[in-house]
Amino acid sequence: MDSLIERVIALQDMTPIFIALYDTQDRLRHANRAFREAFNIPQDAFPTWIEVLRANYQDRKGLIITTSDFDAWLLSAQSRRGKVPFRGLELDMHDGRWIWMTETVQDDGWMLCVGTDITKLRQNQRSLRQDRDIAMRAAQTDELTGTANRRFVFAKLDAHIGNVQSGLEPPFGLCVMDIDFFKAINDRFGHQGGDTVLRDFVKIAHETIRRSDTFGRVGGEEFMLIMPRTALSDCAAMAQRILEKVSTSCPFPGAADFSYSCSAGLTLYTSGESRADLYQRVDRALYSAKQKGRARVESVEE
Repeated sequence: MDSLIERVIALQDMTPIFIALYDTQDRLRHANRAFREAFNIPQDAFPTWIEVLRANYQDRKGLIITTSDFDAWLLSAQSRRGKVPFRGLELDMHDGRWIWMTETVQDDGWMLCVGTDITKLRQNQRSLRQDRDIAMRAAQTDELTGTANRRFVFAKLDAHIGNVQSGLEPPFGLCVMDIDFFKAINDRFGHQGGDTVLRDFVKIAHETIRRSDTFGRVGGEEFMLIMPRTALSDCAAMAQRILEKVSTSCPFPGAADFSYSCSAGLTLYTSGESRADLYQRVDRALYSAKQKGRARVESVEE
């Protein structure tokens, strides 16, 4: 068996196809020579996906990332990465190559990336595809915070409901979070200050959730988190970690006395119920969190 594995690895290093394997924390666990050379990853390094992209952006090597705000771009990319079992995307590289990359995600979150050099495709076709991808990203992204927008999150919610009803996945956790006393934040710091808090909250959430989770802004200061294949207790622990990080955050360097909090309502989807019933129940849980003093997680099971 060891000799077979060695042969597979040796053949992977000979192929021009790009191959990489990421674990549930989005850390590179295996990559062939072509992938490492394309994304400028040293042979003995096993960085996270975020670390790879940040290095590519800063060193102007590997993937071309065209943005003046890398962190905002990254949030948008994180909102879509690993949220479906399979997807394909086109990548422009600093060495002039154009790569068609596919992502295949297992139920537990491990991801296989396989890429092909498609540079020889006609230039006009390439431009049309890039314009389409840019438009699709814009349609799925919240303009203010860079996270997924209401349209994208509710589409994912419907997809998870359909998968549970079809027996393709077990029940999932749904959490709705609302920033406490948001009007008072706007009154003190103005709407730009409120925007800063929203972006701070989104950054904290994306640093905390798993790649398999879906997170996005569904309106005003309200956000939704979908946690597939997760027990209610583990969903509650995830929401609590976000709330704890929020409570110690300092989004305004010049206002060290300022802090803010968030309330969260949580429930599990029950097979056969409608989206409206599910959302009504999680909203009831959020209302309970607000009534019990805010800055807490409350759950409703049925």
